[in-house]
Amino acid sequence: MRIEDFDYYLPEELIAQEPVYPRDHCRLMIVYPDGRLEHRYFYNLPEYLEPGDVLVLNNTRVRPYRLRGTKTTGASIEVLLTKRLSDSVWEALVNPARRLHLGTEVLFDKGLRCKTIQVREGGWRVLEFNEPVEPYLDELGEIPLPPYIHKKVKAEDYQTIYAKVNGSVAAPTAGLHFTEELLEKIKEKGVEVLYVTLHVGPGTFLPVRVEDIEKHYVLPEEIEVTDETAKAINRARERGKKVIAVGTTVVRTLETVADENGRVKSYKGKTDLYIYPGYRFKVVDRLVTNFHLPKSSLIILVSAFRTRELIMKSYEEAIRLRYRFYSLGDAMLLY
Repeated sequence: MRIEDFDYYLPEELIAQEPVYPRDHCRLMIVYPDGRLEHRYFYNLPEYLEPGDVLVLNNTRVRPYRLRGTKTTGASIEVLLTKRLSDSVWEALVNPARRLHLGTEVLFDKGLRCKTIQVREGGWRVLEFNEPVEPYLDELGEIPLPPYIHKKVKAEDYQTIYAKVNGSVAAPTAGLHFTEELLEKIKEKGVEVLYVTLHVGPGTFLPVRVEDIEKHYVLPEEIEVTDETAKAINRARERGKKVIAVGTTVVRTLETVADENGRVKSYKGKTDLYIYPGYRFKVVDRLVTNFHLPKSSLIILVSAFRTRELIMKSYEEAIRLRYRFYSLGDAMLLY
């Protein structure tokens, strides 16, 4: 399949610039395999879950990994830390990259500074700081919002209520719709709420730049599935219950650690799993997700979960009914 097969036109005014309050009052499209569509609200989600099912969430926490500095010439530089190589050495995406050559120094507030020790393609650099960076992040760093969000967003609005494990450069946005009250209702119904970790890296959101989608590559990301979570999922599946993944990050995590029979094992390491049409899902039965960018690996993944035709039909209907798109927008349940 070609990347053009996953393109669509979205009016700019449908790109959500702020969340809905309360969070669970966003719209929820129910997409059935036979093509039927229902239009509900996110607080209706418990109606589509059954006692004994498991709802799996990603508990990663977004860190303020964006730093703004200047060169000694005064030119502004934006640094997005993407991978810690040591306390003081980080892989980063820099903008504008053309200004950062080997040995170039960048100055930040509070005496923090770095120099470029390796130049990589596509705006990537390896930076060596004069001190460990982590202690500076809460004071100097910013939450790295997607470029299509132009309004100022409070940091807590780009963080799930169950975010726990530091490490992401972006939020697992399907989880942003949950409130404490909604999670409690889900548990009261007898649904087991479980957590995995995938630290979202920039690779998840980088555009697919190849015509043949099978030639795309997703950069590795850190994941963890505990023994407790793995056993709970396996118990549910043995009883014939459903596994509902909240977000594409949870899908990729669970499918990475499942064997051909759908049995999940505990694991801590990396995944570069790229899911596109033709992939056979082993463990995930249903998916809660947002509406994704055209020509992205995420819209390719959801098209693999059902069919490209069904996803494109649901997106067309969402646009017609003025759903809100992308990170702070509305949601869908692929039933």
